[in-house]
Amino acid sequence: MEILLPVMFALGAAFSNALATVLQRKAALSVPRSDKLRAGLLFDLLRRPVWIAGIGAVVAAAGCQAVALATGPLTVVQPLFVLELPLALVIATVLLQGQMSRLGWVAVTAVVAGLAVALFAASPAGNRTQVPMDRWIPSVAVCAAAIVVLLVAALRRPEGRARAACFGLATAVAYALTAALMKTSMHTLDDGGLTAFLTAWQTYGFALFGAAALFLLENAMQAGPLVASQPAITLGDAGVSLALGVTLYAEYVRSGWWLLPQMFGVALIVAGVFALSRMPLARAVTSDERPAAIGAEAP
Repeated sequence: MEILLPVMFALGAAFSNALATVLQRKAALSVPRSDKLRAGLLFDLLRRPVWIAGIGAVVAAAGCQAVALATGPLTVVQPLFVLELPLALVIATVLLQGQMSRLGWVAVTAVVAGLAVALFAASPAGNRTQVPMDRWIPSVAVCAAAIVVLLVAALRRPEGRARAACFGLATAVAYALTAALMKTSMHTLDDGGLTAFLTAWQTYGFALFGAAALFLLENAMQAGPLVASQPAITLGDAGVSLALGVTLYAEYVRSGWWLLPQMFGVALIVAGVFALSRMPLARAVTSDERPAAIGAEAP
């Protein structure tokens, strides 16, 4: 029963993020378009109740993620965020009047079933509340170096799949490290109050890497097709979070023959995410394209 609370809040965060994406996209489609930066865009959006609702969903998602990380293992909470893409597409079929084909529903089912199988087989456990500096220093250094290397690799490539994948992986690493830092900050807030929270370096660390993740995400979306960037972001975040949960918070997963169903679950997730990323509605939600039938493949 102890795991139920973080799971419920993690699912709430994934749903809220998905809802925010669709609501903000719906608002963006209702304002005048321009190829240049337009100062009045924000004012136009502020007059759209659907955009305000999207911002509210972002705030709700942040709150849910904070509670989930404060009460549950990183290796449970972050993998659940792979549900954001299928949830966003399901919501978009209603709010953006898209169409979910049989192939789309099969892909959604594959992601959900794969996640359930992988988490059940792995049975992540452990929930250390504080991490010593001798664990933080190498972890932050490795993640920061990985982000820099991926950023340089992306900038050296022309627009296309390779560039988008590099930006996507960099985004995933930044997201995972943000979550790891947020987890400690939430425990600090719970144990020492607001003063301790505001004086903890992890608080400013997750704010910094969170902002970097958003910047990298925007570049990933513009660098190439969604089929290259979205799987890198979704799967990379879950994979790096798993590694950080084990190395930082001494969390652990089952091994031995349990690795077989874990691998099967991961394979289902990968197949489902790639399939969903190729759907036109996925591109409509995260780019400038208009909604279309979700059953066709992306070029």
